[in-house]
Amino acid sequence: MPERKRVAVLADSDTRWKWGALTARRLVPDHQLTGYLLRGRATPTARQLGEVGVRADRLSEVTCAEFLAEIGRERYDVVVLALVGGAVQAVLHGARALWPNPAKRPVFVTGYVGVVYEKLADGLLLRHGADLVLANSRHDAERFRAVYEGVGADAGAVTETALPFLGGAPYEPAGSRAHTVVFAVQPSVPDSRADRAYLLERAAGHARLHPDREVLIKLRSKPGEHTTHLEEQPYQRLAEKIPGGLPANCRLVYGNMGEVLDGTDLLVTVSSTAALESLHRSIPTAILTDLGIREALGNHHFLGSGCLASWDQLDSGLLPEGDPVWLAAQGVHPGPAAAALAKAASAKATPGAAEPAGAARSSAGPAAGAPHDAYAVARAKVAGLVAATRLPALAPYYTLTTAPRYLPGILARHHLAPDGTPLPGAVRPTAGESRLRRRLRAHLREAARGAYRHGVQRVAPVIRRLGEL
Repeated sequence: MPERKRVAVLADSDTRWKWGALTARRLVPDHQLTGYLLRGRATPTARQLGEVGVRADRLSEVTCAEFLAEIGRERYDVVVLALVGGAVQAVLHGARALWPNPAKRPVFVTGYVGVVYEKLADGLLLRHGADLVLANSRHDAERFRAVYEGVGADAGAVTETALPFLGGAPYEPAGSRAHTVVFAVQPSVPDSRADRAYLLERAAGHARLHPDREVLIKLRSKPGEHTTHLEEQPYQRLAEKIPGGLPANCRLVYGNMGEVLDGTDLLVTVSSTAALESLHRSIPTAILTDLGIREALGNHHFLGSGCLASWDQLDSGLLPEGDPVWLAAQGVHPGPAAAALAKAASAKATPGAAEPAGAARSSAGPAAGAPHDAYAVARAKVAGLVAATRLPALAPYYTLTTAPRYLPGILARHHLAPDGTPLPGAVRPTAGESRLRRRLRAHLREAARGAYRHGVQRVAPVIRRLGEL
C-alpha cells in the first residue's frame, strides 16, 4: 500500500482553516493532515473550529517562525498556506531560506478563501512564489495571470480550481415545510452601525410581512470572537436594540453554512461567499442593493449575476435566479442543465463564432451528465511536483531588489530577517519547559486577545462616536 502523503495546513482564521483543510482534501485525497493555526488576533476558538467541521490528525498554534522550524524539521509533501498575503509572503521567504538551492522540499500551495474584490494586485503579488496559486474560477484565473504578467513575473503557478466547499444537495422547494429565508451577515460589510441596523430591521420587517416564513439571521461569530475580518458592530447587540425585539419567526442562528443551506429557500446577503455556495445548489439568491452597488461593499462583483435585488423587491416576492453564463465564469456549476444553458447563451451571444475542439468540455466540465472536477488539473500538478526528485528554490516576485522598502517590513512583522531567516529569539525553545508554564502562557495569550477584542467591539465604537460630537 502506498504511503499516505503528509500535508500541513497553516491558517490564521476559522474561514481560512476551512478553505485550507478542504483544499488539502481536494488536492491530496488520501493524506495525513497536520493543522497549524497562526497565532494572532483572529486565531479561531474551539467553538469556531467545531462549527467548521473539518478536523486534522493533529492541531497546534504557532508563530510564523515556529512553523518554519516545524516544516524544516518534519517531512511534509504539501504545505497549504491559508493566510493573508503578508503572512504567505513571510512563509515563502522563510522557506526559501530553508531550501535556497534545488532540493526535495514540500510543494507550497496558496489561494483565496472567497470572492476577490479588493487589493487584487497587492494580495496577488504577496502570494507570488508559491508552486500553485489557486484561482476559484476562470474569471479569477484570467485576472491573476494578468497581474503577474503585468509586472513581468512568472504566471505559471496560477491554476484554475473552485471554492473547495461548494457542494451539498441540489435545492428542493419547501413543499410542506416553512419557507425559510436566510440573511447571511458579514463581519465588516457594511461597516457602519446605521447600515447594519438598517439591514437587520429590513430582515425583521420581511419576517413581519410574511408571518408564514421563517427568517434566519446567520451569524459568523459570537461576541468576543474574531473572524477573518474585524466586526465592530455585532448583529447580536444590534438585535437587542430593536423596539419590541425580533418577531417570533425571525431569529439569530449559528452553525455550519452548508447545513444551514440544506433548509434554505432564499439566501440574502450583501456580498458573502455564501452566495456562491447557495448558487451552486440552485437556491434562489439575492445580493442586496439597498446600500448601493459599490466596490466598498463587494456586491459589484455580482454584476451580471442576475441576483442583484433590494429588500423591497424581496418583500414583493422576487426570487432571483443566477445567470448561467456568469455562474460558469465564476466556477459555480449547479449541474449539467445549467452548463447546457451557459453554453447555449454563450453561443447566442457570439453567433457564428467557431468553437475550438474540446472547448465545451473545458468550460462546462467533463462529458454531459458527468460531475465537474474543478481540481483535476491542480491535483495533477501537485502529484507531479511531489513525485519530483528535486524542486527549484521558491522565487517570490518581491525581493530586496524589487521591494527594498516594503519586503523587510513584512518579514519583520513575522519576526524574520530580510533574508527570511528567523530573528534572534523568534523561536522559543520548549525543551524542559513545565506544563504549568505552557498553560500560563496560553492563558495570558487568550487574555490579551480578549482585551484586544473588547477594545475593537466596545471601546473603539464609543471613542469614534465621541469624536463625532
